[in-house]
Amino acid sequence: MLKTKISITSLASISPLGKEAELIWKQYLSPETLISVQSFNGKQQFAATLPQELRHAINALRKEDIKYKALDETVLMAILASRQAIAEAGWTVDDAFGINIGSSRGATQLFEKYHKEFIETGKTATLTSPTTTLGNISSWIAHDLKSTGPEISHSITCSTALHAVLNAVAWLQSGMATKFLVGGSEAPLTPFTLAQMQALKIYANPNPNDTNNPQPATRHPQLQDVEAYPCRAFDFTKTKNTMVLGEAAAVACLEVGDNPKALGYITGIGYATDNLQHNISISEEALCFQKSMAMALQNTPLEEVDAIVMHAPGTLKGDSSEYKAIQKIFGDKLPMLTTNKWKIGHTFGASGMLNLELALLMLQHQTFIGIPYIDEPNPRPQLRNILINAVGFGGNAVSVLVAKR
Repeated sequence: MLKTKISITSLASISPLGKEAELIWKQYLSPETLISVQSFNGKQQFAATLPQELRHAINALRKEDIKYKALDETVLMAILASRQAIAEAGWTVDDAFGINIGSSRGATQLFEKYHKEFIETGKTATLTSPTTTLGNISSWIAHDLKSTGPEISHSITCSTALHAVLNAVAWLQSGMATKFLVGGSEAPLTPFTLAQMQALKIYANPNPNDTNNPQPATRHPQLQDVEAYPCRAFDFTKTKNTMVLGEAAAVACLEVGDNPKALGYITGIGYATDNLQHNISISEEALCFQKSMAMALQNTPLEEVDAIVMHAPGTLKGDSSEYKAIQKIFGDKLPMLTTNKWKIGHTFGASGMLNLELALLMLQHQTFIGIPYIDEPNPRPQLRNILINAVGFGGNAVSVLVAKR
């Protein structure tokens, strides 16, 4: 049980959904996926990319300060999202807030650029080391916001953003801080990162003649002109892995106690690590999720959890093991289940915070956003408590329970 209520006073994101809450909600109300076929080094790949106006905002930030020109997009996206978050929360430099922004891959774009230059010339640029370290995300955000609190960057693969929430809650519960900016940032749409996912044989392939391509996606009967869904997250009729990557940064402002600005409240947190049998796998029934969900729920009656925003990456084992874990915990009291990977792809270290964003929007609008190609078998009349899941390589699961009040 949390000793002190933790309020979420703002949440800002930059993703394929856009950056304004009204637009993001409008996008979620649409059954159309934001995943499309893009060209990377002349090869066609599925991906969910930022809209052009956000790309312009990133380029404008590079021109705003000469020091920002050399920074990776993970840092630039996180700066833009952080500026928006603290403005909406009403924080100032006098608040001495902490910062914990992580990333699964870090400065992937710059690292690949500098490594290519090194292979070709045997030399590397002066700023290679300082601009490709993971720690420069929170450090540059602190510089940009002129904050005076602690700065932390970390990588715990795909559960990075929710681990930032865990860490901030610990600081806030201990009394060592009263406010914390938390989240994750990821710019993984690079040739080498995409090649790594393909090497794992988990990535959706746009080439229908490729033997590794997932089965053709079927259309929802209510849709006529919407493209088929390349990422078939939580679809147990698929016979191949269908993960797709997206790019995003998402951050939230956390504060101690009740707050009239609160978008919602964190009422439970849980975490666990699986006993791995393989470098990338989790157990058949996702014991890590069973433990993390049980810890987050504690004394919350199961029937009062109305929905779960799952990790559900669109892989065969990832989807099925998480579902089995949910069945183990909830039995015949299954909440409504959803994921956003079908719409925006998997954003690695930022994904958990985007799950939290979806949960808060559903609580605010009292509307459940389901998966277009799946009928919800357990409808609930209202949304009171929503559980958010994330897990990454290493079986490091995190579950966070949020409520409107």
